Amino acid sequence: MQFRYNSRDLSHKNPFGAVEAGSTVSISITARDGLFVHAVSIIVSKDDGEEYYIPMPFECKNGEWSKFSGEVFLDTAGLYWYRFSVLTEHGEIILSRGADNNISTNGESYQLTVYDKNYVTPDHMKGGVIYHVFVDRFNRGTDKDAIWNKTGVLKNWSDAVTIVDSDGVFRANDFYGGNLEGITEKLPYFKELGVTLLYLSPIFKSGSNHRYDTGDYMMIDELLGSEKSFKRLIDQAKAVGIGVMLDGVFNHTGSDSLYFNKLGTYPEVGAYGGKTSKYYKWFNFSKFPNEYNCWWGITVTPTVNKSNAGYRKFILGEGGVIDKWTKLGLAGWRLDVVDELDIKLVTEIRNSSKRVDKNVAVIGEVWEDASSKIAYSERRPYLLGKQLDGVMNYPYKEAIIKFARDNNAEDFISRTMTIYENYPLQALNCCMTFLGTHDTVRAINSLADRDISHTSKADRLHIDLTADERNLAKHRLKVATVLQYMLPGVPSIYYGDEIGLEGYEDPINRKPFPWDNMDEELRAHYSNLGEMRKSCRNSMSGKMQVWTQDGALHIVREGSEQKTHAIVNNSFNVASVCGLSGVDLLTSKTITPDSSVNSGEYIIVIESSKGKTQNKK
Repeated sequence: MQFRYNSRDLSHKNPFGAVEAGSTVSISITARDGLFVHAVSIIVSKDDGEEYYIPMPFECKNGEWSKFSGEVFLDTAGLYWYRFSVLTEHGEIILSRGADNNISTNGESYQLTVYDKNYVTPDHMKGGVIYHVFVDRFNRGTDKDAIWNKTGVLKNWSDAVTIVDSDGVFRANDFYGGNLEGITEKLPYFKELGVTLLYLSPIFKSGSNHRYDTGDYMMIDELLGSEKSFKRLIDQAKAVGIGVMLDGVFNHTGSDSLYFNKLGTYPEVGAYGGKTSKYYKWFNFSKFPNEYNCWWGITVTPTVNKSNAGYRKFILGEGGVIDKWTKLGLAGWRLDVVDELDIKLVTEIRNSSKRVDKNVAVIGEVWEDASSKIAYSERRPYLLGKQLDGVMNYPYKEAIIKFARDNNAEDFISRTMTIYENYPLQALNCCMTFLGTHDTVRAINSLADRDISHTSKADRLHIDLTADERNLAKHRLKVATVLQYMLPGVPSIYYGDEIGLEGYEDPINRKPFPWDNMDEELRAHYSNLGEMRKSCRNSMSGKMQVWTQDGALHIVREGSEQKTHAIVNNSFNVASVCGLSGVDLLTSKTITPDSSVNSGEYIIVIESSKGKTQNKK
């Protein structure tokens, strides 16, 4: 290629990555001598606007390369795209982003994210650690307010989860009795892991164990305890430096709910009962009463008509759902299936949450690159300043798992840098960086080499990794967690991953926490990582550099007062520490400039802003 441009190189594009509205971005491209260039232009377009050309005059020569530069002024927030037009002796050449960020004549436009200049995200998220609790399966505490009154079965803690009932239907009505007091009792455990935020699966009244089919938004599920139980958790957690984030399920309710009331559980007439119900217009029926819009065709989760004024007031208004629970002292809301919510509603949820407390975090469930997400034919402005503080970072999950398995450092760098380039840093630093959730295969299983392609779900319920399979997966998990804790964002532990709890797809990944059978070595590893995050909180809110050398990954995080280096060697080579010295925060081993990182090993060392390494305290 006779042209050079790298959007991640400050000599080509400055400043790096996403910028605030009102910024000027300097862009330079170089052409090799021998090709006669008449003119170079940047072709810029806003996401929904016409293209315009910005001239790039000749600036200077460097050896056999000629440099052409121009400036782009970006006055309003939005998503912008740009390419290059080069007029040569052979005609016009259009250049854009190719594979691995290389410039190409057959690529896609470069993305430029421009966010609102007033975009501020909560500092309490940044540099911390999240623990994701699936409440029914975490711990059964002693609470007189936690009452069994379900249609289903209350199991013993050691019983296997139910994957399907005897009639072939999965009802998710097997319960283990994990409750809010059980979480409160384990606050010392969370502190040992360095946790700063608890993310709870839904806790409102519901007929299922996962509670994503809400029965009553204004009531804590009786099996979990009471509103007093919840307030006690919030207050005691806050006293030890831990916030609480709730799962907000606002796209759909349960069919067995106060609002729909298909089963007649509630005394009030629900939408299923007819037009006399005040909730009738909350839902859309195609053929009353049994044909109605529901999430993914699942009839137990009827979709709410989110444009209904009564519903919006109920969720958003004074004394409404968000207002009531946020005022108890919530640190944040995680919005379930946020792409099912219209743009205006997401903005209003943010406003409603921050009306109570501007530091409340609003995090969205997005599985793709959230900066350019299109849902229902609309580009979603999630990270432009008026909607979300962050998202669940599935692209990072996929990049980490893949690297831990195949050691393709270049692919890892490409995947992670794409997100780093596209997301505003203040948003990326609030994103959840995880290896597994209640919707995915357990982290340790995703890293194992067990072939399950010819097994049934019933088989997978009872599959345990062999000792050799588990040891390999465990090593990969340690590698993966070092990356998880070093990348921008907030590492999020799905309950039980820190002690190697196994499980395939849901509900197999929702087993009760085995308090009497924990992998203490793995738990200690997570605790060390949590301590590292605490020691490095300043740098973990800062910028990132990542490269590969000697087959190893090098990640550097730099804040205003601190710089932290990680070297992860998942190759078969011996890697240099590149002149680092200090103490490895994970093993307490002394690192000198002559040290090396062997195959399968990793180190994390703090460097002060003055270039001196710091010892672990």
